[in-house]
Amino acid sequence: MNQILSVFTGTGAKRQLTGKLGMAVHGCAALVALAVIYTTTIVYVDLYVMMVVFLSAMLALLFINISPGPLGRKDRPGLIDWCLVLASIAVGVYFLLESQRIAERITLLFPLETPDLLAASVLLALTIEATRRTVGFGLTSVVMVFVVYNLWGHGLPGALGFREVSYNHFLDIMMFTSDGLFGVPLRVAATYAFLFVMFGTFLSKAGGAEFFYNLSSALAGRRTGGPAKIAVISSGLYGTMSGSPTSDVVTTGSVTIPIMQRLGYSKPLSGSVEVAASTGGSLLPPVMGSAAFIMAEYTGIEYREIAIAGIVPALLYYLCVYAQVHLRSQKLGLRGLSKEETPPLKGTLKNGGLFIVPLVALSGALLMGYSPTFVAAIATAVVLMVAMVHPSTRMGPRAIWNALAVTTLRMVSVVAACAAAGLVIGGISMTGLGGKFADLVYLMAGDSAFLALVISAVLAIILGMGMPTPSAFILGAVLVGPTLLSMDFSVLQTNMFILYFAVLSAMTPPVAVAAFAASAIADASPLKIAVGAVRLAITAFIVPFAFVYGEGLLMVGSWQAIAVSCVTAILGVLLLSIAVEGYWRQPLAILQRLGFGLAGLLFITPSWWAVVAAVLVGVVAIIASPHLRLHGHKTPV
Repeated sequence: MNQILSVFTGTGAKRQLTGKLGMAVHGCAALVALAVIYTTTIVYVDLYVMMVVFLSAMLALLFINISPGPLGRKDRPGLIDWCLVLASIAVGVYFLLESQRIAERITLLFPLETPDLLAASVLLALTIEATRRTVGFGLTSVVMVFVVYNLWGHGLPGALGFREVSYNHFLDIMMFTSDGLFGVPLRVAATYAFLFVMFGTFLSKAGGAEFFYNLSSALAGRRTGGPAKIAVISSGLYGTMSGSPTSDVVTTGSVTIPIMQRLGYSKPLSGSVEVAASTGGSLLPPVMGSAAFIMAEYTGIEYREIAIAGIVPALLYYLCVYAQVHLRSQKLGLRGLSKEETPPLKGTLKNGGLFIVPLVALSGALLMGYSPTFVAAIATAVVLMVAMVHPSTRMGPRAIWNALAVTTLRMVSVVAACAAAGLVIGGISMTGLGGKFADLVYLMAGDSAFLALVISAVLAIILGMGMPTPSAFILGAVLVGPTLLSMDFSVLQTNMFILYFAVLSAMTPPVAVAAFAASAIADASPLKIAVGAVRLAITAFIVPFAFVYGEGLLMVGSWQAIAVSCVTAILGVLLLSIAVEGYWRQPLAILQRLGFGLAGLLFITPSWWAVVAAVLVGVVAIIASPHLRLHGHKTPV
């Protein structure tokens, strides 16, 4: 019975295809990547046609590579899988052949033909099944609820009711316009997100991931709490390329977690450090992950502005995690690595320092105003050129072909999630639920902007539980975004606020997908790991409130205001870290912790009176701590 239930509620297992089938699938995946590059950078193709073909190909690859459930066969697809593959290809071919007629018809005015309805129904079913296999029951159930609500919700009383929507009307909007399945999320997945994942894949395959780890080890490995600090730095650097907290945990955590445990870190703590560090990677420019690209497309804000706005909050996030790791390591007496266990900095930079060039090129191109598509393509080309310098990192035709295939296969789960998000967005707009939800939040919050922010943050985290970050963000933006915009917060402030909490949902209990990924490596309770990660990254839950009340942290305003905001925020983060850990050179009493915590919160608050009060409270807290003398012993950071 449990095996049957797991098929419907669990995600599928990734198959390890070998032999001729594995080579054929690998080749098809590489061809898909080449097609994306061609249609996004070289020749113009009708966007609808491109997305139809792209989705069809990705669904076919998904059903081949991912089993129906966790207990499914991992060596080859079954009969049902092949049927779904053929259905995916058939639907794609049909939409491609009929694309001209579909483009010329007027939505809802010209009725859909029977083959149109059949093809659209099959595509809807395929998308839902693909979502279930890759994301799991959480997002799938949300999609199903919205499908049911769209078709039969008109019978509900009160504000939840709406004008009846027929099945033909539903399919017409969802499948034949850009307001449903082929909306913003899928469009981003087929363009920006795909190319940036390709950049990260090429950088990793060329040796960039190894270089970033060695660089982190050389910089921080021998210091107090060295292995944890390595995890913080390397996971942040890798996370900005992968854009997925779960993927980052699995990739870097498989190295950092065992090292931490070997040097005395507890199982939960080692997992918590990795989860906190990996989650922040999706907030760290210049890449930030696919959710940031969706934000750019959804809001109309240039991605360059989003990346610039994300710099300070992301650095504050990692400052908090690094500071708490340092204080915790001092408190527990956790040593760093030996000289023999860390690579020399000079040798590391000599062997792999050129891998910094692609990141510099990417950042520079974004600042110069080039489109994200162009930037990702150029950055990938720079990776290939840099890799040619050393024979050990040089990528031949086979390695390039493999990197293209890996890029496509990494994207299948993202595509499924983005397609599902498009269905939800279409359903919300069709029924007017977004406006009704915004009214509900407004009624709950009243005239209190702060209460509205708290409600929005909680809802963004709840919506993100068990969901990929892109889906969590777009749901939050559609449902709670209008409420915050109505309270005179800017578009940038509102959507950055929602983005942050959508990302943080990956490590927030009780459903913390990144913590579940870490638990398998750390051999610890995912709940304990998630609670520990939230504690290490506590600032991340506070800073968004600061930048919606003061745009200085988003690099908006005069340079004087930006500088003051950054300095006070840094002081606030450090004091909060001390308060949370309850340690500064020695354990602190409860009143001392409360004093430092209050001073930290006041420093982060964007107002002059708060800064003055923070200084006074901080001075009192230091005076109350006799061991904190200026001439006291200084410990290495």
